[in-house]
Amino acid sequence: MTTYDWIVVGAGIVGSAMAYELAHTGFSVLLLDTSATSPNATRYSYGGVAYWAGDGDLSRQLCAESEAMYPLLSEELGQDIQFRELDMLLTVAPDRDPHAIAATHQGFRKPPVLLSPQEAQEMEPLLQGGAIAAAFHVRHGNVEPMALTRAYQFAFKQAGGTFAIESVQGFVREGDRIQGVTTAQHRYAAANVLVCVGGLSRALLQAAGVAVKVYFTHAELIETPPLDLQLQTIVMPAELSRMPLEAQATQPDQQLLWDEPGHELLPPILDAGVIQYADGVVRMGQVSRVLTDPGAPVDAIASEAQIRQAIGNLLPGFEAVPGQWAHCLVAFSGDRQPLVGALPGVEGLHICSGFNGPFLLAPPIARHFAQFHQGQPKAVTKAVMPTLSPSRFVATPD
Repeated sequence: MTTYDWIVVGAGIVGSAMAYELAHTGFSVLLLDTSATSPNATRYSYGGVAYWAGDGDLSRQLCAESEAMYPLLSEELGQDIQFRELDMLLTVAPDRDPHAIAATHQGFRKPPVLLSPQEAQEMEPLLQGGAIAAAFHVRHGNVEPMALTRAYQFAFKQAGGTFAIESVQGFVREGDRIQGVTTAQHRYAAANVLVCVGGLSRALLQAAGVAVKVYFTHAELIETPPLDLQLQTIVMPAELSRMPLEAQATQPDQQLLWDEPGHELLPPILDAGVIQYADGVVRMGQVSRVLTDPGAPVDAIASEAQIRQAIGNLLPGFEAVPGQWAHCLVAFSGDRQPLVGALPGVEGLHICSGFNGPFLLAPPIARHFAQFHQGQPKAVTKAVMPTLSPSRFVATPD
């Protein structure tokens, strides 16, 4: 039986980038997923690359690396990832103070520029100028999510990696060491197992008796067929309600409830945003719910109506366009930084999950991860990996 250096579980953008970088570095790698087109957070992402938004030393470093990598990735990976730069408008609700929000942007790597409603409407003629107090403008990277993921998978296989469509059911464990994984079809051996299954990470690891401080929201959006209606910009809120929702959901009084299905820890929120891809397809959303059961049912009809009404207030032409409601799980951590590295208390088991901006961060972090485990990390890699390690949280049962 083949013993791989690494088994990567999950072939979304994070797992695919990790698998490629590890294989490219010279490791033998097996990449596993239940489907080549899983309805996961990668599939329903906006594909944003916000390299302007770093607000700390580490995030600015990773943003700069991401900005440098993206124009070269299509050539490196051997497939078009459909990367482009677009104008983004960050809308300010009528009851909010634009100047107070502007002050919070000053620490960003490239602070957005404040526009009046009239200036914003000139940039985006479909925008209802009277629905906002102001907007911020910034140039924003964007990639078609599945194009990038497929490109990473293509380059991974070109580098000698093996990709199998199988569902991981558990881990092969000997004492405090993980020695591989099991699927319905096979038992695979490996020196290291890397879990990259996003919102399912907590449940998969918990089933193996491993506690980890990673959580998830149920995200809901609408995806349209290609539209003749042409959006000139990306439109997103300047203040995301999802951030305080995640912060509240990880407070100490919520921890015990995360391991019990059936709880809705907080009321749902809606961040009204819209992006249109080069082929005319639009994604607009999103509702975020904190439900502790990954398989919890949600009211698709009510959510779709809520999203359409919110988008219609900003961009009236999009309220009634044809489209399909969609749903996925979005992972997050307790401090807005991803969990990347070895899990304490069990040897050979690693995680890469909880990204706030996976398309921005996954490419550079995957490269650092592979270099770190190659044993010859650069100075910046030595700083990045310990900072993101799951060891920063106490890995005890919640």
